[in-house]
Formats: sequence, structure tokens, C-alpha cells
Amino acid sequence: MADDTVTGLHATVAVPGRLDAAVTAEPGAVVAVIGPNGAGKTTLLRAVAGLVEMQGEITVDGESWTTPRRLVRERRLGYVFQDQSLFPHLSALGNVAFGLRARRTPRREAEAAAHGWLERFGIDDLADRRPGELSGGQAQRVAIARALAPDPALLLLDEPFAGLDVGVATSLRLELARHLRDFAGVTLLVTHDALDALTLADQVLVLDGGTVAQAGTPREVAARPRTDHVARLVGLNVIRDGDTYRSFSPRAVTVSLNRPEGSARHQWAGPVVSAVPHGDAVRLLVAADPDLLADVTPAAAAELGLAPGQQVWLSVKETAVEAYAVS
Repeated sequence: MADDTVTGLHATVAVPGRLDAAVTAEPGAVVAVIGPNGAGKTTLLRAVAGLVEMQGEITVDGESWTTPRRLVRERRLGYVFQDQSLFPHLSALGNVAFGLRARRTPRREAEAAAHGWLERFGIDDLADRRPGELSGGQAQRVAIARALAPDPALLLLDEPFAGLDVGVATSLRLELARHLRDFAGVTLLVTHDALDALTLADQVLVLDGGTVAQAGTPREVAARPRTDHVARLVGLNVIRDGDTYRSFSPRAVTVSLNRPEGSARHQWAGPVVSAVPHGDAVRLLVAADPDLLADVTPAAAAELGLAPGQQVWLSVKETAVEAYAVS
């Protein structure tokens, strides 16, 4: 079944007891899929790839992958797993050429293309090495090159920077952003890092409990998060009050040891769970109802003795709170 008027990705995916979600994206779009552990992020990718049984419909560039059901090898997709899943018996070159060879591309042509991709990622000098001889960052570059080499219509990235040290992850993020700008297909990027969503993605899909809790541009989702997980990712406090969400910055929170007096409308009490450096401030996580973040100066933290276990009061003025409706 095909419909030439439909481009990009259109998917409705149901995995009983685990996921019930829909995602639509135009060609060239990068969709960041975020949410807490167990929200269904990896299940979504595996279902779209054909690796788990599902109900629903998946259409990519006007071609149905579900009616009739296409096998994994028949779907034009590239997949980068959390653990790279490189073939240990193949060299870096052999791994990158694998998808092309599977489509019966002549060996010489496939290897020439693979060399080109390794060169783009700056690791062509490692072409003859096997995965066990590569660092984590090198192996992940090979994995991404392997996924892109066959010119997929859909690229699936499952936490591609997980397990890498900060410097390597930062460098790879910049490289990936450059390649995604030239990628004509749709990318689904599972991540736990707000930086990925804000710098790599055009759209954000928030999963919670196996369903879509929010969808929109990175700016929209960051400005008005609808789940605690997203609020923590972008560094905001969010409280649901009936049909309204109320959000405010940790910097807007006043911390005191005694119940505050004055005009602050919103007040909470609870013990400090953690106190860690955050830029030029100390960020507190306080087990109030709900848990809240507060930023204080290092001097204030020392003066008030703000250590885990210390009971504190938090207050916020209404003028520092943004309210928006539940949709």
C-alpha cells in the first residue's frame, strides 16, 4: 500500500500494556523522544523498527511498513542501539558496509561508501580495527556511520551519547548535528538529556506511562512542561492545580529556616534532599509536596546550613509564577 501524497513518518503504535502513542514528522525532522525510565521510549523505537509485536500503522514516505507487515530488513531504517551492537567479528569498515552489502551493493562499491562515512566521522584510519579495539566514542561513531550509510528513510537513535564522558559526548553531539542537517529522512532520538532535545531536535515527544503526555517544539515544551520529568530536565518547578499548570524557576524560590512572613502566596516546607553546585549557585532539591528545586548563593547555603536533612521553608511570589492551562 502506498500514498505518494504522504511524506515523512506517520505512526500509531500500540504495544499492549506498554505503549499507546502516535508520532508524525516531516522529512528532515529530528524528533526527540523523552520521558522517565519505563515510559516506553525504547519500545517505540523497537516497534517502529519491527522488533516487537504491535498494533497500529506505520507509514514512511507513503509506504506502509505494517499493511502488509514488512520484515526489519525490508524497512528503510538505520538503528543505533544504546550499546552500539556492532558486529564483533567485523572491522569498522565491515560494520559500516554491512547495510549496503545486505542490499546487494557490490563489495567494492559498498566499501568505498563505508570509507567515505568513516572519513566524515574522522575515523577512517581505524577502518581495519574491530569493535573490541575501539574506544567508546570511536565505536559510537562507527555505529552512527553504519546506520546512515544505507541512506535510510528513518533513523532511530537510542541514547547515542549514553556512557560517553562529557568531552566525547559533546564532540559527538556536534558531529551528529552536522550530519542530521544534511539527512533527508526522519530521525527519532531517544534521550535523557535536555541539551539533546534543545540543540538537535525540531520536535519533542514526551512519553509518560506509555502514552504521549506532550508534544511540540523544544521551546514550547521547555517553556511549559507538563510532566515532572520534563520540568526537571529543563530546570523548572511545575505544579498542577486542577486544570492549570504553574511553573517557576528555582531562582525565584526563597529559602528560609522559619515560616516566611510577607506577600509570598506560595509556601512549602520539607527537608533538603540534596545540595549541589549549579553554575554560580547551589541547587537544592527539597522534599516538599511536591518535590521542588531552589537555587541559593553559596554564601546563603553556608549561612543557613543547607545540607541534606535540614528542614526548610520555600516561598514564591505570584508574580514569578507562569500559569497555563491543561490541554
